Amino acid sequence: MSLWRIVGKSLRQHGLATVLTSLSMALAAGLLFSVWVIRDQVHAALTETTGGFDAVLGARSSKLQLVLNAIFHLEASPANIEWSDYEEISRHPSIAVAVPIAMGDNYRGFRVVGTVPDFFTRTEFAPSRKYRVRAGGRLFDPTLREAVAGSFAAQKLKLGPGGRLRPYHGLNFDPNQQQHEEEYVVVGVLEPSNTPADRVIWIPLEGVQKMGGHSEKAAAEVSAVLLKLRTPVAGRNLDMLYNKQGSRLTFAWPIGATVAELLNRFDWMEVVLRQLTYLIAIISGLSILATMYNSMSARRRQLAIMRALGARRMTVFRSIVMEAAAIGAIGIVVGSVIYFVITSAAANVVRNQTGIVLWPFAWHPIFCFGALGLLALSAVAGVVPALQAYRTDVAAGLASEG
Repeated sequence: MSLWRIVGKSLRQHGLATVLTSLSMALAAGLLFSVWVIRDQVHAALTETTGGFDAVLGARSSKLQLVLNAIFHLEASPANIEWSDYEEISRHPSIAVAVPIAMGDNYRGFRVVGTVPDFFTRTEFAPSRKYRVRAGGRLFDPTLREAVAGSFAAQKLKLGPGGRLRPYHGLNFDPNQQQHEEEYVVVGVLEPSNTPADRVIWIPLEGVQKMGGHSEKAAAEVSAVLLKLRTPVAGRNLDMLYNKQGSRLTFAWPIGATVAELLNRFDWMEVVLRQLTYLIAIISGLSILATMYNSMSARRRQLAIMRALGARRMTVFRSIVMEAAAIGAIGIVVGSVIYFVITSAAANVVRNQTGIVLWPFAWHPIFCFGALGLLALSAVAGVVPALQAYRTDVAAGLASEG
């Protein structure tokens, strides 16, 4: 009888113990994979998502608040800046593209942001990829009350070309909040970009500036200016001009490094989660050891019969270690299912909040190294009971009634 057949038979005979012990290892595997994958994907997505821009110019505030507001549409705008500030920066020789945006309203929880057609036509949110409108739609006319919906917003709100909407005042949806009189017609839906733009309803810049209920001053202001630089050196020069020499505006650059500051504040949480995962893995290994060790007395006669039939001590030893490894392997397979459930739930939350998409099926080295590490831990956990089996006395074992 081959070793694997022996291992399989033993696993079936101790089915309940196998299932329970495998579940503890599955939890460790699922958490280990999830913590690493979610952390790395979120970090990469947030630090690499720039919407195709290099910097943001806005009112005096923290760079992080400015980026979260203008790029990720999460924070409230610190304040508006004058239209003349936009004109000045757009004429700067270091600027390739300057796109003004204005915000302050929402439609059923999704932000309504005013901008100009350059946002779609002159920027690439990824190399060689521009924002595009799905077939059957078009970009809004900047002189009309028209709107273009991001793909995620359109899906959730069931908006398509021909749909109509009236924005609510404020960034947070409250059905009791004032609803503007102006009605906008959706003329297009953007193709998915997996960026925060997917969660926004875009309208002409003047639509926000001159919308009823906004102050007259807002007509000559914008919330921020999104900037594409001609060279990286320009960023340092503008940083000196606005942030160090000036005191009225903030130049947030580079965007990725600014967001990384936010993520670094939560490094402690990642450390705690990883330590917890390692602890669960160790407990799972000890559980395998305890389960198999405690079953050795019940196996004495079985092991003695194997020895009497010609099995060598090392064969018995290997069968026990292989059984422990098999329990770990079952746990890793089940843990992959747990990982998918956790990661899918996290991906749904991240997309709802930021518009960024996580990919549970994307390859990550932890799938290889983590699985091998847990498999090795399981095998090592089987060494102690294997040594006990190795020292089994054939005569005593055959005389045993167990």
